[in-house]
Amino acid sequence: MKTYQLHIEGRWTDGADGVTEAVINPATEEVIAHFCHATSADIERAVASAKQGLEEWKAVPQWEKGAILVRAAGLLRERKQQIAEILTEEQGKPLAESLGEIERAADFIEWGGEEARRVAGRLIHGRDQGNTIEIRKVPVGVVAAFAPWNFPVVLTAKKLAGLLGAGCSCVVKPAEETPGSAVELVRALLDAGVPGNALNMVLGKPAEISSTLIAHPAIRKITFTGSSPVGKLLAAKAGEVMKPVTMELGGHSPVIIFDDADVESLAKSLVAKKFFNAGQVCVSPTRFFVHESQYEKFVAIFCEHAKALTVGNGADSATQMGPLANERRLQAMEHLVEDAVAKGARLEVGGKRIGDKGFFFAPTVLTNVSLDADLMNTEIFGPLVPILPFSSEEEVVNIANSVDYGLAAYFFTNDVARRRRVSERLYAGTIGVNDVPAHIAEVPLGGWGDSGYGVEGGIEALESYMKSQYVSLR
Repeated sequence: MKTYQLHIEGRWTDGADGVTEAVINPATEEVIAHFCHATSADIERAVASAKQGLEEWKAVPQWEKGAILVRAAGLLRERKQQIAEILTEEQGKPLAESLGEIERAADFIEWGGEEARRVAGRLIHGRDQGNTIEIRKVPVGVVAAFAPWNFPVVLTAKKLAGLLGAGCSCVVKPAEETPGSAVELVRALLDAGVPGNALNMVLGKPAEISSTLIAHPAIRKITFTGSSPVGKLLAAKAGEVMKPVTMELGGHSPVIIFDDADVESLAKSLVAKKFFNAGQVCVSPTRFFVHESQYEKFVAIFCEHAKALTVGNGADSATQMGPLANERRLQAMEHLVEDAVAKGARLEVGGKRIGDKGFFFAPTVLTNVSLDADLMNTEIFGPLVPILPFSSEEEVVNIANSVDYGLAAYFFTNDVARRRRVSERLYAGTIGVNDVPAHIAEVPLGGWGDSGYGVEGGIEALESYMKSQYVSLR
């Protein structure tokens, strides 16, 4: 059986104490692999390696850095079938979604490579004769990067594309649920020419690794994608040692459907968007608000399409929605449904686990949901859909903005004036007007409020991994 190793000092290696942990297929609950645990000594070696790798990588011209990253993107595309199969087996999503994730990861790596070639400072004429001022863009240093399990390839790729393109080295810590696909991403970058010391990878207990890396004096920046509660803890630790962070955290995205929207086509398309990756998406549409004149029609059509979804093993070509990632997510869904029903919600579709093997939860729709139900105020991160009616624009915008999350918001209307008006009032880093847009490489994604700060992607992708240096020359 496969055992995923750590990557330290330019080589693949077991953990110092020989401890391993099982990787579970969420569709079958079977052990499919193991991964090595990093000890404190392993982490220390990884940081020392990254410190050396920083100098090695800085010595590579920006143009060549870009070429290496573009080459890595090509390798990902060549290997996408193999990597996608690993991803589906360890994470559960349908194979078609896994293939799409590898393509998007390649896009981000390629984008980072192209942007690496455009890194530039500027010259300023000094106020005195003979004085020239340089504003230099320099890499921030060694980065500790923490990646999640829901999109373990593309979300890790976003981080590595930005930091490597900027000239930084790193210690990356993938999620313990999905080490195999992350290993393949790292392997592609190394095979393309990223120096081994510049790209270190550790696996193991999240709390121990994060505490050690954040406190380490050689680590100069933290980047994390995950839940808001964990992000707040890590940001607080980083603040104690004055280290900058990029935090891509949770979301609770409202979907507003106004009275002039085409609810028939919308209901079908929103089912696909909502249940993508079993709803385990930070920008997933989660709080549905439908104008009272369209409410009953929308609910009926949405429920019809939700019930028709084929739930199963992601390796089966007929599967449209796979399992949840682990037992914890199942328990979270059960709690949210029970709480909502106890507070008056009506269960229209689903609401329970499917079978007794695998972490499958039925696509679930609830109506008559109280605004104080937990699922209206807590990130759902699963296949639950509360649908509420509204009567006025003012009312629904206020409700949409009433939570502390601000990652994404979506609304649908044919009224041109309303498009501008509502888009300017919604509190979110991403706004979809008649759209639920995917995060693509050329646009920045960042949250507001409890959804984090800093961005990844776009021309801003490299900026958060660089510092501006003022140099006065005479």
